[in-house]
Amino acid sequence: MASGYIIASVEVTNPEQYEEYKKWSSEAMRVHGAEVCIRGGRVEVLEGDWNPGRTVVLKFPSFEAALAFHDSPEYRKARTAREGAAIMRLVCVEGV
Repeated sequence: MASGYIIASVEVTNPEQYEEYKKWSSEAMRVHGAEVCIRGGRVEVLEGDWNPGRTVVLKFPSFEAALAFHDSPEYRKARTAREGAAIMRLVCVEGV
């Protein structure tokens, strides 16, 4: 079965409030068994005009499990905490 990945590019606009989001999103990741592949860290654009900001990549056992994480009560709580603290660009991708 193919893995599912949540990939996020985040522009943090309120770092203090974003810490609350990180707390609740970390709990949601724990509950849903997300494997954290990337969470912040150094980024260097190699081609194009992409400005990814803070990058996060989470791995799940399947595409459906990744979607379930995003739609879960635990992650909805995190999303509510993030309102006004960041501009989020988020995709779910089926991988290998």
